[in-house]
Amino acid sequence: MNIEKKAAPATVLFDFGGVLADEGFQQGMMAIGRGQGLDPELFFRTADRLIYETGYLAGRASEEAYWQALREQTGIRGSDNEFRAELLTRFVMRPAMFVHVDRLRAVGSTVALLSDQTNWLDELDRTNGIFQHFDAVFNSFSIHRSKRDPAVFPEVCAALTTAPDRTLFIDDNAGHISRAAQQGLKTILFTTVAEFDEQLRAFFPRR
Repeated sequence: MNIEKKAAPATVLFDFGGVLADEGFQQGMMAIGRGQGLDPELFFRTADRLIYETGYLAGRASEEAYWQALREQTGIRGSDNEFRAELLTRFVMRPAMFVHVDRLRAVGSTVALLSDQTNWLDELDRTNGIFQHFDAVFNSFSIHRSKRDPAVFPEVCAALTTAPDRTLFIDDNAGHISRAAQQGLKTILFTTVAEFDEQLRAFFPRR
């Protein structure tokens, strides 16, 4: 019996926080909440909501405006630099994931970063050399569209001249994964590095 061989994805899109690095935004915001005597989970949910509502995530508002909105809604005290440091130090890179990125590029795949991040991603790149591992970088702060908008997925595919069904998207957010799948992309919901290694082999068995 002949078994049909499926073509490996031509393009692979990686999320950043929670996949290539620890999720510094959530961890950092919860630390800020605890330090201010607030419920850390509730504070994180407020911070996460405001990063969208203020327009900061999509590059339509400044970082200063975001922190001020968070102060007004929660009563936190401190400087922007203090708050930013709580986040950035928690985006700890996962070297094993960058090995995957480099290997995929080595076998001829186009590999891009698709991240809901702000200007913080540029700061992290200057410190960690993130962008050099990718053929392209799509950051919500720069492209003015987040992964909450399903249209971002076909737009990124078009920019990379790849079909959605030839594109693999990796993210730790189930909502983003669902929206990408609805647009025709292949997906992996990231949980751990070890599980990801096995899941990736289903698409690239000889990598």
